[in-house]
Amino acid sequence: MNRPIKIAPSLLAADFAHLADEVRRVEKAGCDLLHIDVMDGHFVPNITVGPFIVKAIRGLTRLPLDVHLMIERPERYIQSFTEAGADHITFHAEACYGNLHECVEIVHSLHVTCGISLKPNTPLSRIEDHLKDLNLVLLMTVNPGFGGQKFMPEVLDKVRNLRSKFDGDIQVDGGINKDTAREAIKAGANVLVAGSAIFARADTEQAIRDLRPKK
Repeated sequence: MNRPIKIAPSLLAADFAHLADEVRRVEKAGCDLLHIDVMDGHFVPNITVGPFIVKAIRGLTRLPLDVHLMIERPERYIQSFTEAGADHITFHAEACYGNLHECVEIVHSLHVTCGISLKPNTPLSRIEDHLKDLNLVLLMTVNPGFGGQKFMPEVLDKVRNLRSKFDGDIQVDGGINKDTAREAIKAGANVLVAGSAIFARADTEQAIRDLRPKK
């Protein structure tokens, strides 16, 4: 099944001093959803935003909010981010410490879509038993924690392998530009998270068009 290609600007690359303007800019330019990275300084070395910021963003736009929890013990915070306005919750398999099923159940109980993310070196076998319960799998194409890193092409084999057994959305995040986007789509990804490739461009509409397949 060919799933539609969706473009998700990563707000990690936005100008937070003008966040409202940045959200409106990418919405007007035709993106499909907004990707919000939540980092706690433990699971990854960086610290970013909490539920209050997600709630503020929810008040700015009707776009779906795709909240990526790069945090320890995500089960403690899933409800807070959902109540703040998240439409999609993705958490890391590596952060769940044996309770992946519990985390999936919490997300579904809150009536939002559920995703699991894997670091580049984490094998698919870690989540294969849970694929039937997921709406999305996020495969990191950089080591998580900071924006602006180079795309890791070796993850494309994992994308291809996953697509052979999973009909849901496959999201890739890290180093996505018009060239790596083509490779990721060819491998089977259909949700592209892009930061600087969108926010660093003056022509935001063209930046988003560049990431979509040519018709």
